[in-house]
Amino acid sequence: MRERQQTDSAADDQTRRSATGETLSRLQIVSYVINLDRSIDRWQHIKSQAEEFGLDVQRIAGVEIDAASTAQWRDYDRAGFVRRNGRPMLPQEYGCYLAHLKALEAFVESAAECAIIMEDDVNLSGDLVSRGYSAHKAAPFADVLKLLNHRVVWFRPVARSVDGDIVGKCLFGPQGSAACYLVTRAGAQKLVDALKVITCPFDIALERGWATGVEVYTLKHDLISLSVRSKESQIADRARYRSVKLRGLRKIPTHVWRTLELLRRVRYAVS
Repeated sequence: MRERQQTDSAADDQTRRSATGETLSRLQIVSYVINLDRSIDRWQHIKSQAEEFGLDVQRIAGVEIDAASTAQWRDYDRAGFVRRNGRPMLPQEYGCYLAHLKALEAFVESAAECAIIMEDDVNLSGDLVSRGYSAHKAAPFADVLKLLNHRVVWFRPVARSVDGDIVGKCLFGPQGSAACYLVTRAGAQKLVDALKVITCPFDIALERGWATGVEVYTLKHDLISLSVRSKESQIADRARYRSVKLRGLRKIPTHVWRTLELLRRVRYAVS
């Protein structure tokens, strides 16, 4: 039988044991993976890896969006999105955004101290949970810790975990990717409240701590990697993105906004 729509555990243990032997309970940390109902192979991949490493991973059903329903998209600020991104939002991006909010809300309703939220195109590792929690303990002031990025440029370190992972902020971005991040209970509630109106893709919105009031940090080196499944985007290919982008003078407001965002990011990173 297919896993339950909302959440499903890939392991039934009340505790998880890391590769180093450390045991963490669900009251300390939970792990969620966002997965569309039609992407059965992706969930099976995650589930088999979780069982191999003894990780307790709960499934969050992804959100499918009908492309014809754009006019009914709740909380989507189309003008603001186009101005900031130089193009309208794609249906799959909207679904991805809602799925992350769904995962954050599921975490807020739990009793856990913090959560690791992932997308289903990652490769798990046996020490993901223990190292993520260790990084959280090294930087308890962080509401969000990004554990996987497309790029880390001009990194400013602020803390080091007992496992040797370096926590800090980047002066340049966006770093890209919301495929794996740790969030605290306070951080999750802040994100749910701050990201209700949609003006950016979720991965960009997640990083904008200067706008949301969320303390967002990152690890210098990724804790896990993207799987081969990440090469087959469930949102859109490059041709699709190019087809909806603004051109010429119409894109000037986007260039101005991105320049201002870079300045805000630098100020945020050094504050």
